[in-house]
Amino acid sequence: MFIGNIDNIDKDGGDFHPVLYSVLEYLRTTDFKNILDGAYPMPHTDFIVKVQRYKTRPIEDCRPESHKKFVDIQFVTEGEEVMGWCPLSPDLKISSPYDEKTDVAFYKDLLPESSVMLSPRNYAVLFPLDVHRPCGSLDDEEPSQVIKVVVKVPVKLVLDDETLNIPAGQ
Repeated sequence: MFIGNIDNIDKDGGDFHPVLYSVLEYLRTTDFKNILDGAYPMPHTDFIVKVQRYKTRPIEDCRPESHKKFVDIQFVTEGEEVMGWCPLSPDLKISSPYDEKTDVAFYKDLLPESSVMLSPRNYAVLFPLDVHRPCGSLDDEEPSQVIKVVVKVPVKLVLDDETLNIPAGQ
C-alpha cells in the first residue's frame, strides 16, 4: 500500500508505475461532485471507476477485505474516513472465502492493524497483499459523509506473477 495527496503526484510520480500515475492524474483532474454514484469506465481504458457516497461507521463494523485481480486506488473527494490495514498473512482468519466473480475475500480481523486517515484529496493504492478495512469513522466521532472514488486497475498491468505470490486459499 502507498498513500498520498493527489496534489503531490507530480513530485512523487516519478516513482509510480505509469499506469498508476495515469489513474492518479485522472483522479486529480476530474470533478466527481456531480457524477452520480455507480460504476463507470475510465476514459480511454477498460478500468472500472466506482463513485460512492456513504456515511462512515465504527471501524469494528467495517469488514477487512482483499482482492486478487485488481489494484484498488481509493480517492476521497469529500469527508474523512479511517482505513484499517495489515499485510496478508496466514494468521488472518477468513470470514468469507475469496469469490472470483466479485474479486474479494473477507476476514474476521486485521492482525496487526494499522490505521490511515483519508481526508479530501488523499488516496490509497492497495495491492493484493494489502488487507484493508475501509469506511471507518474517526474514533467514536459522528459519522462523516464521504464521497469516494475507487478505481479498479487489473493487477497484471502493474505487477508480475512472481511479485504477487498470494498464499493459497486467500
